[in-house]
Amino acid sequence: MSARGNRFITPRSPVEGLNRRKLSFLPVFAQAVAAVAPAGAMAVIPALVFPALVFGTTGPNLVLTFGAAMAVMVLVALCLRPMAKRMAAVSGLYSYTAKGLGQRTAVTVGWSAMFGYGLVAMASLLVVGTYVVQLFIHLGIPVADPKFSAVLVVLAAAGAACFLMVKGIQISAWSTVLMESISIGVLAVLLIVYFAFNAPKVSVENVIVWNGNFDSLSIGIVVAISAFVGFESPTTLGGEARKPFISVPRAITWTPIVTGVLYLLAVTAQDVALNAAPANITASSTPLSDLFFQTSPVFAAVLDLGIAASWFACAIASVNALARIFFCMGREGVAPRIVGRAHPVFRTPSMAIMVVMPVVAIVPIAIIISGASPERGLVNLFTLGAFGYLGTYILASASLPFFLRRIGENTYASWILAAATCLALGWVLWTAAAVSIRTGNLQIFIYGGVLLASVIYALFLHLRFPERLASVGIYDETRESDLFHGSPIP
Repeated sequence: MSARGNRFITPRSPVEGLNRRKLSFLPVFAQAVAAVAPAGAMAVIPALVFPALVFGTTGPNLVLTFGAAMAVMVLVALCLRPMAKRMAAVSGLYSYTAKGLGQRTAVTVGWSAMFGYGLVAMASLLVVGTYVVQLFIHLGIPVADPKFSAVLVVLAAAGAACFLMVKGIQISAWSTVLMESISIGVLAVLLIVYFAFNAPKVSVENVIVWNGNFDSLSIGIVVAISAFVGFESPTTLGGEARKPFISVPRAITWTPIVTGVLYLLAVTAQDVALNAAPANITASSTPLSDLFFQTSPVFAAVLDLGIAASWFACAIASVNALARIFFCMGREGVAPRIVGRAHPVFRTPSMAIMVVMPVVAIVPIAIIISGASPERGLVNLFTLGAFGYLGTYILASASLPFFLRRIGENTYASWILAAATCLALGWVLWTAAAVSIRTGNLQIFIYGGVLLASVIYALFLHLRFPERLASVGIYDETRESDLFHGSPIP
């Protein structure tokens, strides 16, 4: 509160230290696109993850699954958009929920969001390690020990990502948009060239047919959602965006629509191509790459590079979002204060980034060293990450009508939209959890443990440190220096 008693103006922003009001719309949109990693997701998730999801049956229909996931994500975007237009958050959905459903619920959302971002970042580094090694193989470069080489690649990628993020959000944003643009172009050209050379017999019936198995469909939608998650990550750039109430809502609205259309085109093409592929290719850990290798090793190597670049961009964007939530928690006192420090020169949440990055890197390294197959590791990481995002989306969407009612903008439409979105998300999460339990998978129990721990921690804060809990939900408030002549208007 300012010295003049204006409760809307503050001498110092709670998130002081970040590079305020510098990002134009394109870097903000780049954050969303990079977090979604459309080029990498188009190449990896349909071709690699879905065959590994089969529980003794044929896999789910890719077009139906991705179409359903896209519809659910568009509903979530419509719920988040009104809040993004009214609040310049640095911790995104965590802050929105604090203003809608209260601070204790926000702690659970924050933990769930960081869990989701972290798992997707881990999966991204695992993809980078897998495809860079495959790139060497396709180029004929001898690889004495693929595991050791993959570990070195993951370490190098983690170090490079950390360097770019600490240097500044503009550098990392422009780097990621460049890598994603090139990767999408490469994948599109290669798919066109592949079909031109091979001219497979396209069967529309095979593309749209569904086997009627709801178990494979529900768990398939969960993993398909992992191809969209991260579209909301621009909400963590509210303090750094030049026009946050315009650029952030636009980014989170258009990203699931644009990427959803790209996914539907890509999965249709891959469904046709992989249905006619030999069994040794569909069972491979890099099936799309091996498919192109049949036509040309150079095509396969270019694809490997594009996929690795896309997922490297995704790792940067995911950790960027995670670190900003962690940074805000540090500022609020609900996380160690040290992670709330910003770099004095680069004005980034450097401490949060450097604390998070080793944890993100060690999991894919452990998977590689353990000898587990890359596809099984990706299935587990993507599914766990999707559970984290789904929990976050449910609570954040439910916050919408309460958020608007708190500021005197309550509408019937907001209640209907929030209810419809929560029901759709709840059905997906519930059915996927039921399938996970029936198949003896521990993923839902791991996520349930994270939720329980967050609830216990929120209760602990409520009982022992109520003043810290009350501070949850900070955002970039208007400073006196932001006003005309640097002081509030009388």
